[in-house]
Amino acid sequence: MNLIANTTTRQGLKIQAEIDSNSYPKGIKVTDTELENVNLFKADFHGEWNYSIRPKCSSY
Repeated sequence: MNLIANTTTRQGLKIQAEIDSNSYPKGIKVTDTELENVNLFKADFHGEWNYSIRPKCSSY
């Protein structure tokens, strides 16, 4: 975790990371309708793993 938490990009972007030790329930299903309402953009490379969720607004 320290390796990620102490990272800075060439342009000065600092990364913040911390361990989330909370417990979360398993098996929660998202309906097709709910998923259609998410502004999801899959990456060209491994879009099943790499994606962005953007807010729903007219500026995009």
